[in-house]
Amino acid sequence: MSVRAKDIFDSKLGSSEAGCVKTTLDLPNELVRAMKLRAAHEGRKIKDVVASLLVSGLAAESAKKEAAPGRKGTLKLPLFPCARNATARRMNVEQILALEQASQTQEDHERLGLSF
Repeated sequence: MSVRAKDIFDSKLGSSEAGCVKTTLDLPNELVRAMKLRAAHEGRKIKDVVASLLVSGLAAESAKKEAAPGRKGTLKLPLFPCARNATARRMNVEQILALEQASQTQEDHERLGLSF
């Protein structure tokens, strides 16, 4: 009696019909360790933690895609386009913040009628 591939496939589908599918993944050791720790802290099975994290991640990704077109409720920061050779493009964050602080100090002095 030979076993047909369809019979094997159908028998494996039995568990998916019950809502579960067994799979194997190659994951980084640190990730597995973190999931095991979370499972232990929460008193849950690692498979339940993994399933929960996957559901959360997929839901977040779907929410991000749905929110992208209109982006209602998001804060839009002002953008100031500048030339490719503009000084600001060559500045690091600390330099930009220092320039901003100097500019604000100058404005404060001008408002108070002080020389800068």
